[in-house]
Amino acid sequence: MTPMSTTQLTILLLTIAAAAYGLAYRRARRFARRADLHQRTLALPGHYGTYALLWAALPAGIVFAAWIALEPVLIKQIILSELPAEAHHLSEGERELYVNRILTAAREGETPADLDPQLRAQVQAYLRLRAVSRMALAVVVLSLSTAGAAWGVRRISRQLPARHRVEQVAHVFLVLSASMAILTTIGIVLSLLFESLRFFDKVSITQFLFGLQWSPQTALRADQVGSSGAFGSVPLFAGTFLISAIAMAVAIPVGLYSAIYLSEYASSRVRAVAKPALEILAGIPTVVYGFFAALTVAPLVRRAGEAVGLDVSSESALAAGLVMGIMIIPFVSSLADDVMTAVPRSMRDGSLALGATPSETIKRVVIAAALPGIVAGILLAVSRAIGETMIVVMAAGLTANLTANPLEAVTTVTVQIVTLLTGDQEFDSPKTLAAFALGLVLFVVTLVLNIVALHIVRKYREQYE
Repeated sequence: MTPMSTTQLTILLLTIAAAAYGLAYRRARRFARRADLHQRTLALPGHYGTYALLWAALPAGIVFAAWIALEPVLIKQIILSELPAEAHHLSEGERELYVNRILTAAREGETPADLDPQLRAQVQAYLRLRAVSRMALAVVVLSLSTAGAAWGVRRISRQLPARHRVEQVAHVFLVLSASMAILTTIGIVLSLLFESLRFFDKVSITQFLFGLQWSPQTALRADQVGSSGAFGSVPLFAGTFLISAIAMAVAIPVGLYSAIYLSEYASSRVRAVAKPALEILAGIPTVVYGFFAALTVAPLVRRAGEAVGLDVSSESALAAGLVMGIMIIPFVSSLADDVMTAVPRSMRDGSLALGATPSETIKRVVIAAALPGIVAGILLAVSRAIGETMIVVMAAGLTANLTANPLEAVTTVTVQIVTLLTGDQEFDSPKTLAAFALGLVLFVVTLVLNIVALHIVRKYREQYE
């Protein structure tokens, strides 16, 4: 008997749940039609249908998901326990390779003739175990779903608080969703912290935070040359803040003035064309911006500098920052336009009635009332600038140069993280672990920026609300 695929089983599970909903809905409708003023149902028919649907789908769905998640692990452990005697003398890594060979052969559908007899027997054993597991899964899930549907439909009565039960399930689902986001954040922080502590066991934290030279090439042998092993992160953060500052100097004024024009001065026809055209910039891939920066903006900046007698590098922070600022304009303008448009018209009318000019109304009323949203847009733009990688790689280079001159080549933290983790790397060397330390410090810096921005927003929100 061919085992049922997960897709087929999912379709059957949804079919049983839909049938449970329909039966419970019809039964609740009959109760509602026959009820008098003293025997009203406690919920709408849709609530009763959803109640039966949850009984049919939820327990079976939980078992289904858990089974699919645990099945590969359990089958792998069984295969490991049934390896031939000579395989037990292999190292742990060699046993893992042997088992992975079995799993790969089973997934790729290799015929027994393609394999040696020993491996062929292991593949056949794996296929038998998986077939038995899938058949058992189908029996368990369909039995649970059918029993749950029958129980849910049978429980339908006038006295059943179906709406309350359904809302309880929805509340639990929302709490789990919120908890998932929080747990994910905690997991990211803990993973960064754990690997960073391993790095700081090998490299001094003071050297990392205050060192002025970045050269993460560590020596693998005592006689190896060209491996300085300097892990001073100051040049990386200096380059990150320099490029981000240039980008913000372009994005904030242009984006804010664009939002003011679109929300306060532009006609509806102009706004209908200009706003989507401006937001197209947000949909362009960053690699395209990188090509534009490397092939157009960087040579233009270099020629302009040479025309006035300045020495401009072929890869400069100015070129990367200018293009990054253009890319970030929609993040500022779109959010600022939305929050300024949401300011009540009565506030504008009150300011104009008191004799203020339109420009004074915009400056002292509209922008002041929309300041929390504007700050949020700017904060999003700053985070976008700090996390950008492709434009920096193509236009600013990979040189960890400690300078405040925007005409020289620099690099950023994110670029170095990508560089350190590219290729086959061992996660025991300071070179690779440095990426996690950079990520942790960048996380802390971004968190501080968020706290400062929230403090500013809270202060002005209390003033204008």
